[in-house]
Amino acid sequence: MTDNATAEASQNPAPAAADAAGGAAPAEGARRKGSRRGGRSRGGNRPAGTPAPAPASGAAAQGQPAPKAQGPRRTHPVLEQLAGFYPHLFGAQFLPLKRGIFQDLQDAHPGAFEKEDLKAALGIHTRSTRYLQVVAEGRQRHDLQGQAVEAMAPEHIHHALLEVFRRKKPRDGEDLTAKLRRRIAQAYEASGLTREAYDALARGRDERANALLDEAFAEVAERDAKAEALLRAYEASGCSSVEQFADMYGMDQRNVGQMLARARRPRTAAAPAAAEPDVDADADAGAGSGAPAGGDAAA
Repeated sequence: MTDNATAEASQNPAPAAADAAGGAAPAEGARRKGSRRGGRSRGGNRPAGTPAPAPASGAAAQGQPAPKAQGPRRTHPVLEQLAGFYPHLFGAQFLPLKRGIFQDLQDAHPGAFEKEDLKAALGIHTRSTRYLQVVAEGRQRHDLQGQAVEAMAPEHIHHALLEVFRRKKPRDGEDLTAKLRRRIAQAYEASGLTREAYDALARGRDERANALLDEAFAEVAERDAKAEALLRAYEASGCSSVEQFADMYGMDQRNVGQMLARARRPRTAAAPAAAEPDVDADADAGAGSGAPAGGDAAA
């Protein structure tokens, strides 16, 4: 192949340097002889001083396209294996993984994975934005067979939401802060926890995230107050149906029904608690049973 240095030498009237094999530079007379032939060389009608084309080699010489250079691998090789074994978990679709999935994979495929490689691959997978998105949706955790086996912890949903929105880039005029606040409020309501219990799980060291959490709590409290006021107005109206009440005030019937159901939820939850027997008496009666008073049954 003719490189740049050779091309420059063919155009430079100065003698070329000796090559690595110790050959001498061409004689001046040889150059004059070449010039008397009209500047022709073994290259046919190529003008003198033009570098010769590089000879074709390999696939190009046989009329085939040259193979493309392979770039760096972007996926951990163990993740590629896992996608082949479990496409419903690691393939085009992601699902939240049950706790203890590391040991489950080792038991299901003994000797197939190095422990450190498997640990690194699962770390990459569970930190990916696609995985965090399904966690932020509040979907249940799944085992290797793709069966839902346990609920996602509220704090995991909350922190996944924060990380997903931290990675988002706002589009034209998009208010990501307002969207995140609404999603936090939805996650809080879906958890079924009291404000105090949810706060104890979700509050962290990030003051901005904590401020959003407080705003979400306030948003939910405002909606609860509006729903309670609407329920009182409905009960005092004497209307026989939600439809009649909604027509009276020119409100959307579906929206009224949802708000009334929202206001009734705390009352419904409080009714069974009022009918329960004395808790202290039950505790005394079962003191010698050895059964744990609440907590995780699997602990």
